[in-house]
Amino acid sequence: MHLCNQLQHNYTFSGQSLAFMDGGTMAQALIPWIVEYDRILLLDCVSVAGASVGEVFCFDFENVPSNITWAGSAHEVEMLQTLKLTALMGDLPPTTILGLIPEIVSDTTTFELSPKMLRGAQLAKEKALEILQQWGVRATPQPKPLSLQEIANNSYRMAL
Repeated sequence: MHLCNQLQHNYTFSGQSLAFMDGGTMAQALIPWIVEYDRILLLDCVSVAGASVGEVFCFDFENVPSNITWAGSAHEVEMLQTLKLTALMGDLPPTTILGLIPEIVSDTTTFELSPKMLRGAQLAKEKALEILQQWGVRATPQPKPLSLQEIANNSYRMAL
């Protein structure tokens, strides 16, 4: 969510129509939106056997690597089921998944992102911009960018 908000806040995009959506935990409620697009770039957390916090994985939904387990949370399983259901209906557009290995939140809830997550998110942002460029989307940096930590600290307070 924070990476999606950071991309939307820190860049203007041109060349192709582009929409950002924080799907949160909407899962199957996203299907009516998913089917309306020509392509999907899904930014999400994923579970990967043997991977470390902050590692980034990029793959097409049609070719999910066998080490992607999607078992980290109910949300991840619901998103996988949503994509599978949409594909089963024949309505899933080409979908690229850019997944980041999350850090498990301890008993103390915080908006503070760990150094590993910040490094991973930076790599994911660079990869997202690369993918969008391949799709014909031009990204122009905004004059006053916000750091991912600033986005995380304020994303619950305001619509970015």
